[in-house]
Amino acid sequence: MAVRHFLTLNDLSRDELRALILRAIELRQMQHNGEIYQPLKNKVLGMVFEKSSTRTRVSFEAGMTQFGGHAIFLSPRDTQLGRGEPIEDSARVMSRMLDVIMIRTFEHEKIERFAEFSSVPVINALTDQYHPCQLLADMQTWTEQRGDIAGRTVAWIGDGNNMCHSYINAARLFDFQLRIAAPEGYLPDTAILASNEDHARLCATPAEAVAGADLVVTDVWSSMGQEEEQAAREKAFADYQVDAELMAQAAPDALFMHCLPAHRGEEVAAEVIDGPQSVVWDEAENRLHSQKALLEFLLG
Repeated sequence: MAVRHFLTLNDLSRDELRALILRAIELRQMQHNGEIYQPLKNKVLGMVFEKSSTRTRVSFEAGMTQFGGHAIFLSPRDTQLGRGEPIEDSARVMSRMLDVIMIRTFEHEKIERFAEFSSVPVINALTDQYHPCQLLADMQTWTEQRGDIAGRTVAWIGDGNNMCHSYINAARLFDFQLRIAAPEGYLPDTAILASNEDHARLCATPAEAVAGADLVVTDVWSSMGQEEEQAAREKAFADYQVDAELMAQAAPDALFMHCLPAHRGEEVAAEVIDGPQSVVWDEAENRLHSQKALLEFLLG
C-alpha cells in the first residue's frame, strides 16, 4: 500500500477531509470525557522544526502522548537537515527509525523532496507556501460552531501568505466561497488562485471582502523571517486591520478566526479577538484534535 503524505490539503479527497473533520470532533469529545484511547501505542513521531512554534509542538507532542505513542523533538541543532547531509539521505534514514514525520520549515520544495524519499507518512506542519494542519483545525471549529461550511462565504483579510493559500485550497475542497483582501505586493500566488478560481477571488478592499461574510479570518502582518520588513508591512497593511467596524459589515452571526500568535492593535483589534464572535481559543485547541485525527488516518 502506497504511503500517504499530508503536504497540502490536496493530498486528501473531499470525502476524506470531511470524514477527518468529523473524526476530530469525536476525538475532542472523547478527550474531554477523559476516555483513554491509544491506537498509536509504541508508534514514534519525529518532529523536525526549522521554524519554532508553540501550538504546533504542543499539539503534536500532546496528541502522540494521548494516543499512547511518543514524539521526538528535533530542532535545527539536532539534525543534519540543511547542514551538509542531502535531504534525500535524511529522509531515508529517519523514515527507517520513525513511524511518521512532521516537518515545519521554510521552502515547500524541501518537504516535497523529503516526502519523495521517506518510507513513512510526512506531515506539513507549515512551510512558506502552505499551512494545511491549521485549516483542519479551522474547519473543525467552524463545523462545531455552525455545521457544514459548504455554500458559506469566508473573508480573508491581510497577507496572501501560506495560510491564505491553504484557505484557497480549502474553499474548493470544502465548497465555500473565499473573498481575499490583500494589498498590492502581498497578493496570494497567482497559480494557486487560478486553480481554485471558481471558489476564490480577490477583492479591492477589506469592506468588499467582508460584506455579509459568515467567517472573517486574518493573520499577522509579519511572519517569522520577515522581521526586517516590519516597517514596510505596517505601512502596506495599515487599512487591513480587522476591527469592530469591519466585523459589523459581516453577517450578524459571523465568526472570527486567527491562527495565532496575534498582535492586538495590528492585524486585529483587541475588541474583536477577545470579543463574542471570536473562536480563536477553540480554534487553537482543535489543532490537537484535528492532528490526532490526521495521525490516526495516516497510520491506519
